[in-house]
Amino acid sequence: MAMQQEPKAQLSDDIAVQIKEMILTNRMAPGDRLPSERVLCEQFSVSRPVIREALSSLKSDGLVSVRRGIGVFVATRDPRQAFRVDEFDVEETIQMTHIMELISTVEVAATRLAAQRRTPEDLKKIRKCLIGMEYAIASDKLGDEEDYQFHHAIISATHNPYFETLNQHLEHTARRMIRRLRSNTKQRLTGMIEAVQIEHHAIYDAIAAGDAVGAEDAARTHLQNAAKRYVKYLKP
Repeated sequence: MAMQQEPKAQLSDDIAVQIKEMILTNRMAPGDRLPSERVLCEQFSVSRPVIREALSSLKSDGLVSVRRGIGVFVATRDPRQAFRVDEFDVEETIQMTHIMELISTVEVAATRLAAQRRTPEDLKKIRKCLIGMEYAIASDKLGDEEDYQFHHAIISATHNPYFETLNQHLEHTARRMIRRLRSNTKQRLTGMIEAVQIEHHAIYDAIAAGDAVGAEDAARTHLQNAAKRYVKYLKP
């Protein structure tokens, strides 16, 4: 039988949720000072340890910051924190499927736009990353950093800042975890690395040709195959 949550923890969670809602609905703006611990204790009819635990939870979520000797303030949020993908177990099939659907949707759309909007300078950066991956692979490396730079260069070629912000967030969360999984299974994936590079070349060629439909198809094929490869990464 599952253990019941301690009253103190439950109270602090409830208070954190209420304050979080006020912050996310802009009833408390970045820079606003929260009431003192004493006032919060009176407002929620709880002890100081409960309030401190709630504030600690909000701080961990990046929603508030503590200025010693001054007080607790609503944090100025980095755009990457407006949308969050929390740490997850890469072996959790449903969660991984959802993540891959999100990444695929973003990258397929971005690749289509990149083929339409890329400048000669954008194309030069994408090709440089492609060549960088080839050098890494030739040096018996996975080329993960070069792989990220390749996809990042494509995102940048959309000239849409919202794509770039979302891509940065995904890089700091989901992609980092996937790369860790790939790294742990490197010895079994030599053949897959070559297949990935062929897919990358197809994406680059379509973007270079300004073929939006072809770029979209190449990116979709790449991401669909990537989803299948991650299943193989998980096999013992």
